[in-house]
Amino acid sequence: MDDLALLEGAARQAGEIALSFFGGDPKTWFKDNKSPVSEADLAVDGYLAEVLLAARPDYGWLSEETTDNSDRLECQRVFIVDPIDGTRAFLAGGDEWTVALAVVENGRPTAGVVYSPVRQEMFTAIAGKGAFINGEALEVSGQASILGASLTGPHSIAANKDVLNAGFKRSANIRSLAYRIALVAAGRVDVAAARGSASDWDLAAADLLVQEAGGRLTDLSGQGVRYNQAVTRHPALIAAPERLVSPVCELLSRLVG
Repeated sequence: MDDLALLEGAARQAGEIALSFFGGDPKTWFKDNKSPVSEADLAVDGYLAEVLLAARPDYGWLSEETTDNSDRLECQRVFIVDPIDGTRAFLAGGDEWTVALAVVENGRPTAGVVYSPVRQEMFTAIAGKGAFINGEALEVSGQASILGASLTGPHSIAANKDVLNAGFKRSANIRSLAYRIALVAAGRVDVAAARGSASDWDLAAADLLVQEAGGRLTDLSGQGVRYNQAVTRHPALIAAPERLVSPVCELLSRLVG
């Protein structure tokens, strides 16, 4: 079984596990960074670690819900996992939370899936072979300028009056960052923005989707993202079609960077 098939099968089953808690009242607490975590997150994380590492015992492991181990830095290939991306949405009964899984080699994703169990959308990508949703090819939008472009992101960015005055149309924020970026890959949203502090597990799978759909995920200087480094958090980022990367980075770095 190739890496993508492994990730896709694991994501579907992980989604079923998460759905068994969805709409109920799972035990929930807060981590040191004040973000919520629930027994559903841990159940999915445990399943994914068992299944993926059994299939690829030589791969490293980096997950939001597993204590980090620097041994991953010595591995040629690493699983980067967010068991439930958008836990706040999950706990509130929202439908945009996802399971986000990637394989990273030499700092870049080579296979990735972002799965929305409630919406029944499976986004998949392999480096050099395109990106797909439920088997249909993805392509970023053809939007040629900021004027009239749709932007999704946190309130501090998407509702910034200077951002809106520049011509962006504000779209509803998507509480799963992986899904937010996947929507750019699908051409449903022109630009997605993220504040500083997003982590590898929020980004790696969706990064590959955007890349393979003809866009890029970059920091506000236009530099791409490297994964499985000692530090797993990243500065403010945007995902956009290639032609919009430079003007969006210039605008946001000046206004909200």
